[in-house]
Amino acid sequence: MNSLCENEGADESRRSATRGGMLVVVSSPSGGGKGTLIRRALEIVPNLDYSVSYTTRLPRPGELNGRDYYFVAKEEFERMRAGGEFLESACVHNNFYGTACAEVERATASGQDVILEIDVQGAASVAERAREAASVFIFILPPSFDELARRLSARGTENQSDLQARLKNSRGEVERYTEFDYVVLNDEAERASKELAAIVLAERARRERQIELAKRVLATFPQNF
Repeated sequence: MNSLCENEGADESRRSATRGGMLVVVSSPSGGGKGTLIRRALEIVPNLDYSVSYTTRLPRPGELNGRDYYFVAKEEFERMRAGGEFLESACVHNNFYGTACAEVERATASGQDVILEIDVQGAASVAERAREAASVFIFILPPSFDELARRLSARGTENQSDLQARLKNSRGEVERYTEFDYVVLNDEAERASKELAAIVLAERARRERQIELAKRVLATFPQNF
């Protein structure tokens, strides 16, 4: 296929639609629970790959390099970004995050659907480059501000200053739900993860994504019966 992941500094003419697998972009404010829902959806939906992002932040308790993120030094991240290795990258709460081109293309080139877990800023960057491609954008909505604050506090991974910054930014992030194709309310993880999985399965069944399948079936029918 033509490369979706051209250098982020490349001109618009070099951007192209992905052929093969579908990009499923899942986003939410920090603490919205997108990671939990994605992990559960991956258990439900067959043949769905997960794109592991790169970050310069330190691992949180229980996180593993190569499973949750690729944890790299800022210098390595900058080298990759300068070399055009990211589909999208952003600075979020003083840490850098990026989706590697190779992670996406490895799956989509072989027809595999791939799910991306990224912040709202990163989702907007992907949308600029992939709206014409086989992609779907899903926003995970927290049930309330108070619940979002409770979840962020409960995970105990931020100091008070970082926690307040995330909460301060959360309203602006939630207001951008209008930029997404679907909105899933994460009020209960099991129900919400099933809804997320249902969206992916429904998107796979879209007519425009089943043209080759329909042609193969039609080829088995006689033309003059």
